[in-house]
Amino acid sequence: MAADQKTIYDYTVKDIDGADVSLEKYKGYVCLIVNVASQCGYTNSNYPALEKLYNTYKDQNFAVLAFPCNQFANQESACERDIKKFVSKFNVTFDMYGKVKVNGSDAEPLYQYLKSKQSGLLGSFIKWNFSKFLVNRDGIPVERYSPLDSFEKIENDIKKYI
Repeated sequence: MAADQKTIYDYTVKDIDGADVSLEKYKGYVCLIVNVASQCGYTNSNYPALEKLYNTYKDQNFAVLAFPCNQFANQESACERDIKKFVSKFNVTFDMYGKVKVNGSDAEPLYQYLKSKQSGLLGSFIKWNFSKFLVNRDGIPVERYSPLDSFEKIENDIKKYI
């Protein structure tokens, strides 16, 4: 079961091009893991803010991992190829992954783990697109953010862990 895993490094996920990626590649990094959607009301503010955070701190071993998800009001119905094309308008350079489910019994194991370590207002349930998890350099989730949490708050927390 996913909750038995000790760090994010125990997981392998698919990148946006369908290749397997071991999250061990992020060993020693502070990571912000976020479920994204192209047709959400938060899209136009979140993609630029995520890219700004990534560009500001990437040289200090900070990474953003974005996972498209279509579980909220069908706001990410596109295929990975079209998602990749869509995010190019935001000049996204952080890592994009394949579409996942973040809730339910068939949720991506990584998300089962993240939710088991950092529950939110609705327990382990993710409420909406652009929910975020901050992971420390040891691969342990240390903070969870709602889509409404300010990027100033998130950035202040990133600074604590970098």
